[in-house]
Amino acid sequence: MGVVFRVLKALFSAIRKISLVKQIFIGLVLGLIVALYAPDLASRVALLGTLFVGALKAVAPLLVLVLIMSALSSQKQGVETNMKAIILLYILGTFSAAFIGVLASFFYPVDLKLVANASDVTPPNGIVEVLRTLALNVVENPVKALMTGNYIGILSWSIVFGVALREASETTKEVVNGFSDAVSKVVRWVIQLAPLGIFGLVADSISRNGIEALIGYGKLLVLLIGCMLFVALIINPLIVFWKTRSNPYPLVFICLRESGIYAFFTRSSAANIPVNLNLCKKLDLDPDTYSVSIPLGATVNMAGAAVTISVLALAAVHTLGIPVDIWTALLLSIVATVGACGASGVAGGSLLLVPMACALFGINNDIAMQVVGVGFIIGVLQDSSETALNSSTDVLFTAAADIASRKKKEKSQENLQVQEEL
Repeated sequence: MGVVFRVLKALFSAIRKISLVKQIFIGLVLGLIVALYAPDLASRVALLGTLFVGALKAVAPLLVLVLIMSALSSQKQGVETNMKAIILLYILGTFSAAFIGVLASFFYPVDLKLVANASDVTPPNGIVEVLRTLALNVVENPVKALMTGNYIGILSWSIVFGVALREASETTKEVVNGFSDAVSKVVRWVIQLAPLGIFGLVADSISRNGIEALIGYGKLLVLLIGCMLFVALIINPLIVFWKTRSNPYPLVFICLRESGIYAFFTRSSAANIPVNLNLCKKLDLDPDTYSVSIPLGATVNMAGAAVTISVLALAAVHTLGIPVDIWTALLLSIVATVGACGASGVAGGSLLLVPMACALFGINNDIAMQVVGVGFIIGVLQDSSETALNSSTDVLFTAAADIASRKKKEKSQENLQVQEEL
């Protein structure tokens, strides 16, 4: 028994010396092998993926609540947090993604076989209902918001409590900060289990879905994923360069590697909040900023969702032979942007906002819901790619605003020194 224990200890020590990203890659490859050659085993190891995502989803709401409370309660008056710049980048990025989806759909039109059924889901009636849902989520009972993972509600109440705690005693603030540190440590423990979780997720997903169901909609998948890759590798870097005036690609690749990979397999922006917060800390960003911007981004920064809404809506338009002018296409981009920002407040996410976009072209709900059904069929890759783009962009734009702010301060200090010398 002692020999077995020493062997296991040596094995775990060797594994810990490997970087977490490499461990995840190993888990991915092993999951693929198990799914292809031992599908019976894949159904058993699926529990590992379920437990990992469940743990992240369980701790993420509490982490967001205490981090924002701690950051705001300890924040000194007059401290800049770059939130205005980050929100502007979120809106610009989401609109750009929607517009790219529209343009790509014109150059690469896709026709669908509308035979899928999605009668068991209910889409919102329009953009007004989306905004109404968001408003109600803001004032939802904070305990219920924590239990249901309503991040709009968690965000709003944590801001209220954080501002109120500014008037509390230093002892109370230290207790809040200590609790925040403890929850953060628990999150780091959970993240260390990512290789096992991704091993289970990959094995289960591929063994159950395979690629047969995706082949028939390959052209649509190519369009969707192509648009998301274009946004991730061309549009987002251009936005970051505009903001920072420096080479954006090192930062882009770090965010895709250390945030996008997690999000691709967990398929949950909420579950990826702890990962993004940890990456922001690793990048040495301002905690007063990222403790708010990351959970906010997980609810409103939805470039991938904007692509999904615009591409699927125009796929229905092309299938039915409906003519589209440039102004209607621009309006679709705006609707997709607003709808994507509200996607997290609607059960079913971005796919259920497709009927709202289809309504712009007079497409009835029955046909629109068949398009939603097609979205569910390709959802394994579509949703994974969408979440990877959404979540990695949260860190990317937060970092870009932080870098730009630091450069501005450095330039101001240099100008001040020059003036003093003169």
